[in-house]
Amino acid sequence: METPTKSNKVHLGRKISRIREIRGIKQDHLAIELGVSQQTISKIEQSEDVEDAMLDKIAGVLGVSVEAIKNFSEEVLIFHIQNMHDNASAYQYNYQCHYNPLDKVVELYERLLASEREKLELLKKGNQ
Repeated sequence: METPTKSNKVHLGRKISRIREIRGIKQDHLAIELGVSQQTISKIEQSEDVEDAMLDKIAGVLGVSVEAIKNFSEEVLIFHIQNMHDNASAYQYNYQCHYNPLDKVVELYERLLASEREKLELLKKGNQ
C-alpha cells in the first residue's frame, strides 16, 4: 500500500472550495453558517488537512457527506453529469404513454358535463 506523500496527498481544502463553488455557496455564507469568519474559511480551503469535527460541519452545510468531500474528483463529477444528461435525453425520447390521451380527455369532458348537469338541477330546485 502506498503512503501519501506531499505530491499525492489529498488536499481537502481545495475539494471543499470546489464543492462550495459548484453548490453556488460563497465563503461568507459558509462562514456565517459555521459561526466563523470568512478568513477562517479561506484558511481552511488553503489547508491540506481539516479537523474531522470541522469537516463534518462543512459537509453538513454543503449538503454532502464527509466521504463525498474526501473522494471528490472533478473527472468523476463531469462523467456523472454527462451520463445523467445522456440518460435523461434517452428517457425523454423513449417515453411511452400507457394510456390513450383521448380517453382521458373524454373522461374529463364527461365529468365536467355531469357537474354542469348537477348545477342546473340545483338551480331548478332553488327556483321552485
